Amino acid sequence: MLDKAYIVHNIEDNVGIAIKDLNADQLVSCASAQFHEKTIRLKNDIPFGHKFALSPIVLDGKIIRYGECIGLATANIAAGEHVHVHNVKSARCHEE
Repeated sequence: MLDKAYIVHNIEDNVGIAIKDLNADQLVSCASAQFHEKTIRLKNDIPFGHKFALSPIVLDGKIIRYGECIGLATANIAAGEHVHVHNVKSARCHEE
C-alpha cells in the first residue's frame, strides 16, 4: 500500500508538502488527491513540512505553492528531490 504522505494545496503547484518525516527512496502518494494523483519516489529524506518536486523543475524555473510563485530554482530539480534553501532563491515572480 502506498503511503499517503504529502499534500498539495492547488492544482497548479509543482511541489508537494510532507505531512510527516519521509525517507529517500520511499514511494509516496498524495493525501489531497483532488489536486495530485501521481505517486513519487523520493530522492532525498524530506522532513515534515518541507517541500519536494512533483515533476522536474528547470534552473530558474518557478516554484509554485498555493498556486503562487514562491521562488526560483537555483539548479535543475528532479521529481522527488527536496526543494529548500539549497536549490531555491526567493523572488518576486511575475507573469511574462
